[in-house]
Amino acid sequence: MDLWQLHIFCKVIENKSFSKAGLAAHLSQPTVSSHIKDLEDHFECVLIDRLGKEVNPTRAGKLLYRYAKKLLALRDEAEMAMAEFQGMLKGKLLIGGSTIPSAYILPPIIGRFSKEFPDVTMSLVVGDSEYIAGEILSGNLEMGILGASFDNKKIQQEKFIQDEMKLIVSASHPLANRKQVSMKQLFQLPFIIRESGSGTLRSMKNSFEKAGHSLDELKIIAEMGSTMAVIQGVKENMGVSIVSTLSIQEDLKYGTLKALSIDGMNLNRYFYLSWHKHRSMSPLGTAFKAFLDNQNK
Repeated sequence: MDLWQLHIFCKVIENKSFSKAGLAAHLSQPTVSSHIKDLEDHFECVLIDRLGKEVNPTRAGKLLYRYAKKLLALRDEAEMAMAEFQGMLKGKLLIGGSTIPSAYILPPIIGRFSKEFPDVTMSLVVGDSEYIAGEILSGNLEMGILGASFDNKKIQQEKFIQDEMKLIVSASHPLANRKQVSMKQLFQLPFIIRESGSGTLRSMKNSFEKAGHSLDELKIIAEMGSTMAVIQGVKENMGVSIVSTLSIQEDLKYGTLKALSIDGMNLNRYFYLSWHKHRSMSPLGTAFKAFLDNQNK
């Protein structure tokens, strides 16, 4: 067993495919299969179930995957520490972002960071706020920017940037010429909502509760797994929704959507820079956090 074999093993698990793992690692499928067989021979057990086109880890494979990720992370940390010792900053940094930050906030920041530190490779994992928080807690991500705060003593969070959410309607909606609606009007409209793990939904819930209301009062007609799906549903007149104005700048510019305030409700929220409180950051993580702090001054 060596670290390269574990690297290939993790690629197979994460891609659920030998061929896709080969593409990711620039290897042929037979070579990938050979590495997995060598690992299975070494541990004398089956690590991966081949179920048609998709592969899945066995119980033994899941156990090895957890340790493999730790070993590979320790390898990366050692390489970064040695580079830092020699006055260089290089290596790979894995960070996370919930839907809005990953699409509209992090890309330009990562671009500027990469120009300043060209030997650093950045990898951005995208998911809803609960997923990214879970990956931080498990140690798979050093940090992330989330659309909600979490009541978890293991997660350290600081306000990163303020966001404004608005009620959005299509350009042809009867309320399109209004600037504001009442709570009573809102509760009569068919509403498209985000999935349960999203930071947008958490923030909405908090805003409704502060205004003395509940999400249960909404006339929910659909639940969508992404902001883009919600926006498309509103454009097709399925209903209305509440989204970050960051996600609809082009639509507001060209008039395909209209954004309204809700009387008596503050929909402002923050995006939070989040990391594990009890894990030491790598040199790369420390450098990127310092870069973010400077960007936000």
